[in-house]
Amino acid sequence: MANIELSEQEIFRREALKELRSLGINPYPAGLFPVNVTTSQIKKEYSPEKNNFQDVSIAGRLMSKRIMGNASFAEIQDEKGRIQLYFTRDDLTKGEDSTAYHTVFKKLLDIGDIIGVRGFVFVTRMGEISIHVKEFALLSKSLKPLPVVKEKDGTVYDAVTDPEFRYRQRYVDLIVNPGVKEVFIKRTKLINSLRELFNSKGYLEVETPILQSIPGGAAARPFITHHNTLDIPLYLRIANELYLKRLLVGGFEGVYEFSKDFRNEGMDRTHNPEFTVMEIYVAYKDYLWMMDFVEEMIQKVAKDVTGSLQVPYGDKVIDFSKFERIRMIDAIAKYVDVDIKGMNEMHLRSVCHQLGIEIDDTMGKGKLIDAIFKEKCEPHLIQPTFIMDYPVEMSPLCKKHRDDPGLTERFELIVNTKELCNAYSELNDPIDQLERFQEQLRLSEKGDQEAMFIDYDFVRALEYGMPPASGLGVGIDRLAMIMTNQPSIQDILFFPQMRPEKKERIDPEEKYTRKGIPAEWVEPLQKLGYTTVEKLLKVEKPGKLHQEMMGYRKKNKLEISTITLEEVSNWFIQ
Repeated sequence: MANIELSEQEIFRREALKELRSLGINPYPAGLFPVNVTTSQIKKEYSPEKNNFQDVSIAGRLMSKRIMGNASFAEIQDEKGRIQLYFTRDDLTKGEDSTAYHTVFKKLLDIGDIIGVRGFVFVTRMGEISIHVKEFALLSKSLKPLPVVKEKDGTVYDAVTDPEFRYRQRYVDLIVNPGVKEVFIKRTKLINSLRELFNSKGYLEVETPILQSIPGGAAARPFITHHNTLDIPLYLRIANELYLKRLLVGGFEGVYEFSKDFRNEGMDRTHNPEFTVMEIYVAYKDYLWMMDFVEEMIQKVAKDVTGSLQVPYGDKVIDFSKFERIRMIDAIAKYVDVDIKGMNEMHLRSVCHQLGIEIDDTMGKGKLIDAIFKEKCEPHLIQPTFIMDYPVEMSPLCKKHRDDPGLTERFELIVNTKELCNAYSELNDPIDQLERFQEQLRLSEKGDQEAMFIDYDFVRALEYGMPPASGLGVGIDRLAMIMTNQPSIQDILFFPQMRPEKKERIDPEEKYTRKGIPAEWVEPLQKLGYTTVEKLLKVEKPGKLHQEMMGYRKKNKLEISTITLEEVSNWFIQ
């Protein structure tokens, strides 16, 4: 059955495509269209008194048509918004030929087509700023219909909200949901705000390898591939930390990178396998300096993106005017009423069992402490909170605390129960670093798939001497979620990772005929969307289905037999 995958609308649009070509109109022209204005410029700057914008040329997507005889209205949408268009037969008729209006505009242009128009701006009797079209050109024919979304006075009705559709077909989401574009504009403002701050302080933006022979800089499960020419395994980076610190060894005193990192782990509302991290390393600083710097940084971003330090998020308001600071062991003592300081692995396992925290035999001290903190403390941390001074087992790349060798000079910024930033006074003792790597190797041998590899080249770099420094990693995606008030990481990624798309099942003809459906009606029913008998039998009213079938037969002038309502009703009798 040919063209079974095409809907009725898609078939009509392809027929319009053929007719346009038969009229000598190229539906996908190559030439430049000279745009000289945007919809927002017109709406902001047009003045009837000044009589400006009398020769405009604008392009965009046709979003509505209202045919009214010899004069019609439409709407065009460009990157900046929408504006009304006014078409008349007389303006578009050349001599006696009214094809441009009566055939091309009224019959062959569809919602979603990209067009260019030239004309002048005026105000209609209803007070709406509009473009009186003197000529138009089809720039790209749309072969798939857009979801129907109504918009009036800036308010959207019947918005497309299905996440599966929105995330998988983001290109359509951006067309029909105007607010989505603003989220991504704010994300770009956020990144630009960070760059402005770092550049103003003289720090250098750099690039480091994405394909790495050793996935270092974090405790995470990597993606692995194979390099055919070198015949070696390579890993997609899980962090760029170790390469940036090599640059400190080389003499740079402040470097940063916006990096795509990859972790072969779970997916949920705050995790995507591919994500964006900003890491920055500054020589001759420590984690206390970095805490002050993070406050300055986050406050600048909040003001630049939202205009305020009080940022709404869901049903909360996050106040970035103040940041709490608390040690991790004190947070556990506060929220769990347990003092973990000095506990060995056996004692920590016992605590986890008493608290009902799920653990396994591969977990060492660091992961056991982390499990307690994540489950019992993080849910309480809504307002910006620096959790600092992590136990040494949790931080193999971090310098030991200057006052307590059982702790490290590390902090994480927690906002709305989630980590936004992670920072250290960086470990620059090569002997200590190698011992920490070796401890990670022992965890790996126990079965911990997230334990770090030993990077001997990085240890060698440290042996040449790395200046004392502080480093910071910022989860850009999570920060963007907060600053744009979006509940899911999928809402602030243009193209989030999705499961493979399920192909629609189409039942064979004999499955329909067994239900008494005439073979000649199977293809029309499938084109109407009833691609399986199961779908067909979910119709609640046989009468409505019968009307739909007869309407389709008449509209498409099908030479097949009519069918009675009684016959259709019999299909639903088991």
